[in-house]
Amino acid sequence: MSESNAYRLNSKEVARATEEWMTRRGVSKGQIGQLVMLLQKDYFPELTLDECIANVEAVLSKREVQNAVLTGIQLDMLAEERKLLPPLQNMIENDEGLYGCDEVLALSIVNVYGSIGFTNFGFIDKFKPGVLKKLNEKNGKDVHTFLDDIVGAIAAAASSRIAHRKQAEREEKEEAVLPGDGSGEE
Repeated sequence: MSESNAYRLNSKEVARATEEWMTRRGVSKGQIGQLVMLLQKDYFPELTLDECIANVEAVLSKREVQNAVLTGIQLDMLAEERKLLPPLQNMIENDEGLYGCDEVLALSIVNVYGSIGFTNFGFIDKFKPGVLKKLNEKNGKDVHTFLDDIVGAIAAAASSRIAHRKQAEREEKEEAVLPGDGSGEE
């Protein structure tokens, strides 16, 4: 294949499609930011919703995250259209308890920001607060088997990102207060 015929996909197009499809599926950055706030408010009482949303946007800016979002949404849509082969169709359509591929895909998002995200993801996946409750409802029409876990993973990753950044900020402040370089010499 010559260089002129090489496959190229514009990263901005992937980011735009990710945001568009999340919106079409009923999920906003603000709703995910509210989940982040829920996960982090006890640790960082000064945290604002705007800061949470900024961290959600940072997570969503990662191509690996965009890939997971687009893949999960596509699988949910195919299940809604009944275009998957059995028994996969029934497993995804009914969010089968023993079908764990939805969580595995979501964990690829959590992995981007480290192990703190795993505990946050487990918590939020179990209790399904906010928009996750809505996504997890079975109305016989909409399928969100992948999307509910993906949204939870984005919130967990953004929470982990906040925890890491707040720790770095705290360390920078502590270092600024300490006189000298710590060697005892001025």
